[in-house]
Amino acid sequence: MASNKINDLQAFVAVARAQSFTKAAAQLRVTPSALSHTMRGLEERLGVRLLARTTRNVAPTEAGERLMLAIEPLFDQISAEVEALSSAQNRPSGTLRISCTDDQIALILRPMLAPFLRDYPDITLELHVDYGFTDVIEQRFDAGIRLGESISKDMIAVRIGPDWRLAVVGSPAYFARHAPPPTPHALTQHACINIRHRSNGPIYAWEFEKDGQAFTVKAGGQLVFNSIMHVLNAAVDGIGLAYVPEPLLAPYLADGRLQEVLADWCPTFEGYHLYYPNRRHASPAFSAFVQAIQQRR
Repeated sequence: MASNKINDLQAFVAVARAQSFTKAAAQLRVTPSALSHTMRGLEERLGVRLLARTTRNVAPTEAGERLMLAIEPLFDQISAEVEALSSAQNRPSGTLRISCTDDQIALILRPMLAPFLRDYPDITLELHVDYGFTDVIEQRFDAGIRLGESISKDMIAVRIGPDWRLAVVGSPAYFARHAPPPTPHALTQHACINIRHRSNGPIYAWEFEKDGQAFTVKAGGQLVFNSIMHVLNAAVDGIGLAYVPEPLLAPYLADGRLQEVLADWCPTFEGYHLYYPNRRHASPAFSAFVQAIQQRR
């Protein structure tokens, strides 16, 4: 295939990803009008409409989606191989994008950030806080962090933390106003601080287990966050009960700012894992990050 046709396909991938001629043109270092002309020429040669254009945005048509699915992985592989070849000649460098939650940053990543960035001055870490179980391939992340049980089988998973429990906690001020719940089912009568992982998803139902029987409770309450750290802070402020990963609670339980209830009902979850696509090339920068996160203190 002629090189200009390959370049046209690369330009199509850029527009389809950005869903904007202006953004794609900036990435390709051409003008939006030139890029639009290139796309019209490609559609004329193929005899099919690839992009649906409006005054506000641009999106792939059904034919465009089909072409995108076919060629995008090939261009990604070429880019990865070129990047790996370049990196092999130099010390670890580049940008690593990691999808994670803010409690994972606090518990796992924060202790290693200062020494890692000091040891690898040419690496930039971009940590994206996300509770929505983002597809790391689709969103072009290098890796993500999740509980082991929620990772797809087609991913490589590296354990980076021990198993842990969720714990129901409240402040002394809250328990001065309300008697502790005797069972998880009584949480429907309490002010509970909830979390919604996805903006369009359901509020998380609190998971419990007793005598080998697992069940969930839709806890009551007026306050909902999409960040567990804010849930924790609200519990400390006495607003209500919270269901929080136990590793976050140690200092609050030790100094009495929070008290735990329903401990016998709270299940254990498989620990955090770093996960990434099994086709991802292990660049020096990414290998250094994996090694650092496994060896953190």
